[in-house]
Amino acid sequence: MIERKFVAQKIKEYQIQEYIEDNLKNVGHSHTKMIKTPLGEKIVLYASRPGLIVGRKGQNIKELTKTLKKRFGLENPQIEISEVEDINLDANIVAERITDALERFGSQKFKAIGHKVMDNVMAAGALGIEIIVSGKIPSSRAKSWRFYSGYLKKCGDISIVGVNKAHAQAKLKTGVIGIKVSIMPPWTELPDKVELIKEKEDKIEETEEEDKKKDSKEKDVGKVKKKDDKKKSVKEKVAKKKSAENVLEKQSFSAPLKEVKENEG
Repeated sequence: MIERKFVAQKIKEYQIQEYIEDNLKNVGHSHTKMIKTPLGEKIVLYASRPGLIVGRKGQNIKELTKTLKKRFGLENPQIEISEVEDINLDANIVAERITDALERFGSQKFKAIGHKVMDNVMAAGALGIEIIVSGKIPSSRAKSWRFYSGYLKKCGDISIVGVNKAHAQAKLKTGVIGIKVSIMPPWTELPDKVELIKEKEDKIEETEEEDKKKDSKEKDVGKVKKKDDKKKSVKEKVAKKKSAENVLEKQSFSAPLKEVKENEG
């Protein structure tokens, strides 16, 4: 049946991912993605430190390709490494960092480690984070400690799709400590998020701005017209004065001529 083929393929993919996770520890490995191409299987490894995965002259990748060919029967596996953009928003990398810190410093400083990691994640822009550390911490009796901050969805579709979850184990002298990390990144779309549409207000503001611009233009035009009118009135006054002066001159010239004529008569 076709369904059995799909199920077998998914099981194979899961086994490959599990094998890669077991081999790539303390390297900042986030997750793996498998893509089918015409040339062969393309395996994309997401990690915070890709240089450690590649190794010297690509030795680690060559060994990985050989083991994938022999163990899982892949014909032409193409391994590609891509760097994670923000380390603090990836739950797998955060859980790995907590395990490394607990294995290095011990279980006595678990509170400082939890609060420091939580602050870094919230500073990166996450909406919420929850860290649950369970095991023999700090006493010989097993307990579970919870570090939380921000807003985190616990139920519904968003808790499955929008929340990034990861599990890890720290192996200490006192025993195995389980670590569970849940991070809600800033790009998750929440259903209860309400966005107010301000179309009417924007339109009113635009019309007010247009009216102000029109008024300012009209004022400018009025000022220009007033200036032109003043210039015209000044020119008219000057012309009137000149015409009056010309008339006076003509009258002054005509008066002595009349006197001369009378004397002659």
